[in-house]
Amino acid sequence: MVSYAELLKVFWEKHNPTTLNQQGGDRGTQYRSGVYYYSEAQRGLAEETKGRFETAIGGRQICTEIVPAPTFYYAEDSHQQYDAKPGSRYYCGLSPLGAKLDISGLAD
Repeated sequence: MVSYAELLKVFWEKHNPTTLNQQGGDRGTQYRSGVYYYSEAQRGLAEETKGRFETAIGGRQICTEIVPAPTFYYAEDSHQQYDAKPGSRYYCGLSPLGAKLDISGLAD
């Protein structure tokens, strides 16, 4: 089990949230960055960590949408755990920025 703040830390650190509808060379709304929440507490943590990460990346604007969770649909099997598959790193273009997010003091 991980806390929501810990999950958000991994989320922000593992991709580039500063490009609108784009990850690496992949473009389109399916490549947007998004945090989807189920409660106002989760929304608040998402907004707080977004602000902290913007500071960590030197004030660059984050384009990540933070909206109520829509209906969830699983991707097809070939896209499950895609980033962990051999050879996917060069294709999928998550391109983390290398910044670390400080989540100290955040409660779930």
